[in-house]
Amino acid sequence: MSTGHDATRDRITAAVADPLESLGLDLEAVELTPVGKHRMLRLAVDRDGGVTLDDVAEATRAVSDAIDDAGAMGESPYTLEVTSRGVDRPLTLPRHWRRNHDRLVKVTTTGGETLTGRIGASDDDGVTLDVEGETRTLGYDEVAKALVQIEFNRKPAREDHEEA
Repeated sequence: MSTGHDATRDRITAAVADPLESLGLDLEAVELTPVGKHRMLRLAVDRDGGVTLDDVAEATRAVSDAIDDAGAMGESPYTLEVTSRGVDRPLTLPRHWRRNHDRLVKVTTTGGETLTGRIGASDDDGVTLDVEGETRTLGYDEVAKALVQIEFNRKPAREDHEEA
């Protein structure tokens, strides 16, 4: 988009950084979309262990005040929506991989290979995947795209072996 749009996003990001950090939340995305004569501002937040509805409500109050106090949106009317990161967003940072441990992920490598596997250990440099029983270790620099896959019928792993 335009440079003005980018400058507004930068002002918003700067305005909400401290309030979100004080709540223990990470800012994952800032989306600013024109809607008629006003704008829709969507902020996606996340934290280790996930985000609750109470977290979203508290974040909404904090960032709304911060944005208004900083004048980050100027005089234009806007609608603010604070939401959790969601599974449709690609995994791009080490914390995204850590927060999705044991989830199924579809990865396209920079070499064009497509892998679907379960996320194992991850650190600041890469991740280990269980791909059909085989362990694959990838550096994040080898990942072109990674999306969590939705599983509807997965049974959680059981530690105990009760007899029926």
